[in-house]
Amino acid sequence: MKQLTLSTTIIIFFIMMIGCGKTKGNKMDEENSGKSESKTNDPEKEITVISTKFGDISLEFFDELAPKHVESFKLHAQNDYYNGTIFHRVIPGFMIQGGDPLTRSKDRSRHGTGGNAAKYFGVGRESEPNTWDLPAEFSSRTHSRGILSMARSQDPDSGGSQFFICVADAPFLNGQYTVFGRVIEGMDVVDQIVDAPRDQRDNPNDRIEMEVRIEKR
Repeated sequence: MKQLTLSTTIIIFFIMMIGCGKTKGNKMDEENSGKSESKTNDPEKEITVISTKFGDISLEFFDELAPKHVESFKLHAQNDYYNGTIFHRVIPGFMIQGGDPLTRSKDRSRHGTGGNAAKYFGVGRESEPNTWDLPAEFSSRTHSRGILSMARSQDPDSGGSQFFICVADAPFLNGQYTVFGRVIEGMDVVDQIVDAPRDQRDNPNDRIEMEVRIEKR
């Protein structure tokens, strides 16, 4: 099983950068949020809604930047793959991570080690769904506050079902992780999740379960 986490180099860089803290509420966030919300008013625009005990998080997709990642995420949402899983990794000033089907188990030692692509995209063995991964779809889109990106291991083509949402700008991830969406409503919910009390592995002490659905607006 693979542990989907950041590389050692990125973690070291992150420790140096984390002092910058959150950038919530700044002018750039407000302007970008407004632009995104106006886009989602277009007819037949598909978004994803993640429901938690703290409230809902709504995200728009970047289909043109990462079509395979978007398709896989949508298929998982439509098949209830994410329902009952948790946000298993929260780091204040950085991000929240979820999407691992193994987090339905109470065995925390396995949290963060599971999850695959929703269909065969050319990575893994086609006859074995538990080997399916996503090929990298890196772009120039930056990891700013509210960005939805795909977790992976050391191999760039190892994204599966685990995703993360940035709570602050994370430029050290740019060009190394696949950005495929962004939060358009509910960053206050994300902020509550990232501030939840957590253990030494950054796993929240109390389960923060999610239900994920696709909506058209």
